[in-house]
Amino acid sequence: MTRSNPIIMIPARMASTRLPGKPLADIHGDPMIVHVWRRAREADLGPVVVAAAEPEIVAAIESAGGRAVLTRPDHPSGSDRIHEALGLADPDRRHDVVVNMQGDLPTFDPALLAAVLAPLEDPAVDLTSLATEITEPSERTNPNVVKAVAAFPAQGQNGKPPIARALYFSRATVPTGAGPLYHHIGLYAYRRAALERFVALPPGRLEQREKLEQLRALEAGMRIDLALVDTLPLGVDTPADLEKARALLAPNSSKPRPSGTRS
Repeated sequence: MTRSNPIIMIPARMASTRLPGKPLADIHGDPMIVHVWRRAREADLGPVVVAAAEPEIVAAIESAGGRAVLTRPDHPSGSDRIHEALGLADPDRRHDVVVNMQGDLPTFDPALLAAVLAPLEDPAVDLTSLATEITEPSERTNPNVVKAVAAFPAQGQNGKPPIARALYFSRATVPTGAGPLYHHIGLYAYRRAALERFVALPPGRLEQREKLEQLRALEAGMRIDLALVDTLPLGVDTPADLEKARALLAPNSSKPRPSGTRS
């Protein structure tokens, strides 16, 4: 199989119900979006471009030496935003895979980017994502914790993480019976053609019922494969999350920078 040529895109917008303006939230002198951009660059898998909804985000990234493109502010999702940004950043279509990395993961482990690309070695896969086993009992029934339903093998092969086809995603406690449950991690890698198909699809019935965008792809018959990882990134959604991120990224900390937290 021909080696892919990925590009990493980070959608970012200032509007946030619980933490307005969070891309520019200060973390030890730099905006949060700059920290996320740095984590993506550390993976060294391809160019990194921020898909910004506002000029302030573009300015912050360019001041740090990075690349950002300004997109329409009214996109309904990050997938739509990166689709527009991809056309602006790569009009010659040199990149055949695009990674959609959330803009609120300043402590993200760059190794997860390699993990999300691993399932694309199978040419039948349209897009990929990540999952990690739920260890906190309260998360098993928490509707804010999205569960990925997949039958993972006991171990990966050829140095890759365990990989399985996604059968469903839900806010409910699924599947039933004894055994592990998996927390879906919202990092995606699309084949370029799959992203173009996905954003052209109408919202799915199950997508609207569960409020989960990835169900649109499954309803349309697209194949999503998941890589199983042991790290749950810290998403910054609230002021309390922001304080956790600041503590994890403290420059005078004697501990290695953790990539996330389960609390």
